[in-house]
Amino acid sequence: MLFRLISRQNSPPSILSSLRRLCHGPSPPPPPPSRLRDYGFVPPDTLSPRNPNPDFSGRYRSRSQRKREKPHYRPPSSLDRAGRRPVHSDLPFDFRFSYTESDPNVRPIGVREPRYSPFGPDRVDRVWTGVCAPAVDPTVRSVDGDGGESQREELEAMARESREVVLGEPLTEAERKKFVESCQRNRTKRQINLGRDGLTHNMLNDIHNNWKNAEAVRIKCMGVPTVDMNNVCTQIEDKTGGKIIHQHCGLVMLYRGRNYDPRKRPVIPLMLWKPHEPVYPRLIKTVIDGLTIEETKAMRKRGLQAPVLTKLAKNGYYNGLVPMVRDAFMTDELVRIDCKGLEKSDYKKIGCKLRDLVPCILVTFDKEQIVVWRGKEYATNPQQTSHDDIFSNIIEHQNKS
Repeated sequence: MLFRLISRQNSPPSILSSLRRLCHGPSPPPPPPSRLRDYGFVPPDTLSPRNPNPDFSGRYRSRSQRKREKPHYRPPSSLDRAGRRPVHSDLPFDFRFSYTESDPNVRPIGVREPRYSPFGPDRVDRVWTGVCAPAVDPTVRSVDGDGGESQREELEAMARESREVVLGEPLTEAERKKFVESCQRNRTKRQINLGRDGLTHNMLNDIHNNWKNAEAVRIKCMGVPTVDMNNVCTQIEDKTGGKIIHQHCGLVMLYRGRNYDPRKRPVIPLMLWKPHEPVYPRLIKTVIDGLTIEETKAMRKRGLQAPVLTKLAKNGYYNGLVPMVRDAFMTDELVRIDCKGLEKSDYKKIGCKLRDLVPCILVTFDKEQIVVWRGKEYATNPQQTSHDDIFSNIIEHQNKS
């Protein structure tokens, strides 16, 4: 308290020093001077260096050379091949992202990205063309000049022979029922879901992984691919080498074969990412063929006001859509399908399938609706049957029964 009062009154430094001396005690005496120089002692350079910042790199150079530097941490990556060779696969078909939602006969008009292989750089010994990785190198020409078709046919013939060997003898009815029962929901949870992308390339690897522990696997098909279930079943059998022993709506039971050996399964390289879809021609033309601009506009307006044939549910089963549209064309010229709640790419794919399977002409996709027109030559199409033919067939069937 006394110290604070004196400091506030701007006391002289002599009083402050005396107060500090009273508080902290007497200061220690200074050290005696060194007498080493009287005896001729000269300190070494290390004790009194001339350079205040000496360089010790030369002294520890040998030690630093012997010490190995710790390598920088690199996270594991599937893109780092580390000198390994590309993977070779003996599968006879072209590698595509989706085998059911892409048609090899339809050529795109462009690509949306550079031709980077979705398998990764130098991981597969096949060239990525932007759409697929062909089994036969397109840059190599055969001696016959057929563009590699003979080599492709040889690969397909070898694949058919090996598939017949793996399948073995056909299953009896009792064996088929046994495998179908083992694949039911109350028996196993093993299931492969086939969605809007259809049968993808990586799904082939999943099927073979399930065949390690089970002779049959259950596949559930949903969404856009179910418009053409015949194509789905054909592609599944062709690409996996198995045999479909049961199908009910979207459920498919796939059998691996009597002589299947998991240790001799085919090599299936995995795709690391989904490639961008190439650019195809427009589905909806500005002016429909055979009509004028005014007639096209009037038809689109009339099609959006037509009664709804059916409403498609998301991830539903659409196998009955094609015969439903064919039956509606017998009485109506325009058919409208409600697609509210579906992705835009989904109902565009459905419209494309209807155009090829019915067949019909796409009018518009506005307001989440699919409007199709049967065309001017629908009645003269030999594939379509009239009402008289249908009734005559029903009468003949009743008479025979």
